[in-house]
Amino acid sequence: MGGSARRFLARGVLVLGLVVAGRGVGAAPPQPDASADAAGNGVYWYADQDRPAPPLPVARPLRVRIPSIGVDAPLSALSLDRSGALQPPPEEQRNLAGWYAGGTAPGSAGPAIIAGHVDDAHGPAVFYGLGALQQGATVDVLRADHRTAVFLVDQVRVFEKNAFPDKLVYGPTPIAALRLITCGGGYRRGQGYLGNVVVFAHLVSRQPD
Repeated sequence: MGGSARRFLARGVLVLGLVVAGRGVGAAPPQPDASADAAGNGVYWYADQDRPAPPLPVARPLRVRIPSIGVDAPLSALSLDRSGALQPPPEEQRNLAGWYAGGTAPGSAGPAIIAGHVDDAHGPAVFYGLGALQQGATVDVLRADHRTAVFLVDQVRVFEKNAFPDKLVYGPTPIAALRLITCGGGYRRGQGYLGNVVVFAHLVSRQPD
């Protein structure tokens, strides 16, 4: 993805943060541990078996599953609108996430983007629990080629929407990487959520192999 595209996508996530912010109803969604290491490039390797797996050929993602927070959701293709903002999944479909179809397909080389709502007018939505993910959790992306790309969570961070680090999140990677994005960082009436929760993960296996 070129520099201009990354800039557009970064803008898109900021707009997404405002649109997806929902209503701030009920209990506040969990947020990443503020003591988490904020340095580095979002990639950590725990042991030999957790090193990045070779990237997969391009295939359309169908579903995302995150067992540790109970996510099992279909994926829709997301695009940019005429202003360059990432269009979020339909708000009325609370258990629906979307992947940026103009970028990397999950499992292929580079940073794939999956975004989802944190809540809506009726309560929690698909990525409500994203901020509770921990290093070492797994994220499964079921693909149209009948393979499941298995990602390992490296880091979970929250960024202010006016200081979103587009190079860190969207910059090119030689490995198959994944970024899960939703709203977070506190809620203010009239403004919505003040930031974005971002999960950094890398491909560790594929099933069937």
